[in-house]
Amino acid sequence: MIKIEHVTKTFRDFWCRPKVTAVKNLTFNVPAGEVFGLLGPNGSGKSTIIKMILGLLYPSRGSLTVMGKTPRDVHVKEDMGYLPEESYLYPYLTADETLQFYGNLFSLEKKIRKERIGQLLEMMGLTHARDRRIGEFPKGMVRRIGLAQALINDPDLLILDEPTSGLDPLGCRQVKDLIRTLAQRGKTILLCSHLLADVEDVCDRIAILYHGHIQAIGPIKNLLEEKNQHRLTLSNIQPNTMKSILEAVRGIIGQNLKVDHPQKDLEQLFMEVVEKAEGQTHLSSGVSASKRVAPYLDPGSSESI
Repeated sequence: MIKIEHVTKTFRDFWCRPKVTAVKNLTFNVPAGEVFGLLGPNGSGKSTIIKMILGLLYPSRGSLTVMGKTPRDVHVKEDMGYLPEESYLYPYLTADETLQFYGNLFSLEKKIRKERIGQLLEMMGLTHARDRRIGEFPKGMVRRIGLAQALINDPDLLILDEPTSGLDPLGCRQVKDLIRTLAQRGKTILLCSHLLADVEDVCDRIAILYHGHIQAIGPIKNLLEEKNQHRLTLSNIQPNTMKSILEAVRGIIGQNLKVDHPQKDLEQLFMEVVEKAEGQTHLSSGVSASKRVAPYLDPGSSESI
């Protein structure tokens, strides 16, 4: 889906003298259906890479193709969706008008636009706010509309820059579930985020950049695995049985074992509490929870487009 070979990007001053080299001899590929995470501190070259993939910047040297074509090809952009780090949306348009605007940019027929907008607003939990102006929305709701506009054209390649920025834990969970669902349905997703826990939850592979160079790349499971340590998980063990097991292991390997109880992460606890409360109360304002993915984003959907 994305093929980058020996790409270098040098920015020059007014007299065409090299000013800064943001990306240096970069090579990596993103196959179709993969969630690929692009990580690195500020100034490491992530934004430059994204802009080159979008065709907004051109490599100084090397080769970069998207879906087998140059990013300069306008037809490539028909199959791409992009959520920038900041959601640059018109504040005087309503949520519905905003999605109508982006649907028009992709020349979607009126009937298809209407169906998709309804599905996206439901998926984002914003059906009740479709006629409110974007300028009245808090940042988290604006972010949801930004993600909806990135999906309006049913893209094969989705580029997300800090997709969970400004979202509450419920929204973060929904976005991560959506990313995994889209990947299962064949979408390719390039994710850029400083929230490493989010990246760990959804990415198949990651690349860590520093000063324009890739310092580490590979499947996230392989990069995080500590191969010199082992964990044994047992369920519902009685104290006497546990004592016998520890004594037996100590006798075999001559080491004391560290014993503790597995912990949920804070996000998991938060979601359990909220879902329980949600079943007991009626949500009257704000964002409603939705686990339903817009049907048109499913290749198996009955919608024929």
